[in-house]
Amino acid sequence: MHWRTDMTVLMKFRRHCLAAVMLVSAVSGIQAAEDLPLWELGAGVSAFSFPAYRGSDQTNNFLLPVPHVTYHGDFLKADRHGIRGSFFDSDWLDLSISLALSPPASSNDITARSGMPDLKGTFEIGPQMDVTFWRSDNRARFLKLLLPLRTAITLEGSPKDIGLVFHPKLNMDITDIPGMSGWNLGMLAGPLFGDKRQHAYYYAVAPQYATADRPAYDAKAGYAGMQYLVALSKRFPSYWVGGFVRYDNLSGATFDNSPLVRQKDYVAAGIAITWVLGESSTRVKVDD
Repeated sequence: MHWRTDMTVLMKFRRHCLAAVMLVSAVSGIQAAEDLPLWELGAGVSAFSFPAYRGSDQTNNFLLPVPHVTYHGDFLKADRHGIRGSFFDSDWLDLSISLALSPPASSNDITARSGMPDLKGTFEIGPQMDVTFWRSDNRARFLKLLLPLRTAITLEGSPKDIGLVFHPKLNMDITDIPGMSGWNLGMLAGPLFGDKRQHAYYYAVAPQYATADRPAYDAKAGYAGMQYLVALSKRFPSYWVGGFVRYDNLSGATFDNSPLVRQKDYVAAGIAITWVLGESSTRVKVDD
């Protein structure tokens, strides 16, 4: 295990950072319903530890710069829930566009995939429905069911559709933890599902790439494991600190017997500090 700061790792960092944002506030503070700047810009540094891909037995450590960007427009929003366009928003039901990125991965760096085609970077987009089961009177704490369904497309000269990803999850946000003034807690848990093309892209082994230690394998659609994530953060007047821990378990996944799955459970984590360098003088009401 070693620390890397090259451009390939930067692309990986962008993917992991965005994924964490969309899950439970890994790189943006949890905020109560209040008047906030329309936008904020800043920068900081972060340290992350993640596997090369879900099911890989190789871990990458990242020590990298991280942007701090929030935007609370009427339609476009960029905050702890990620980047999205909000079509419909009510007290109990929200409909928005969900986005995600995945970085390229060179098979030369992954023992299990040696000799196989590289994994291209991907862009994911699709609708997300959020259902609020409970919200405190001051709207600072809530329990939601998040229902994102995204299609994944490779980022290359001739983009390819590599299938669908569905990740229903329960999300609990607790702003201003009792006894820890200003600290905020986010928790998330839920299963993942993918269609045949999605699982084949990461876990299938075509006959021409089969070896004695890596037999040919045809991935199937269905269950793709569970994820659990906990994040803790605090916003100070001019900077923000936070961290998260994610546990991933692939036991029972339709592809868990793929020769590319070398580890069925793992823990990933990250910490970050960002400084707010500028903000809008316009204040808007943010109501989760």
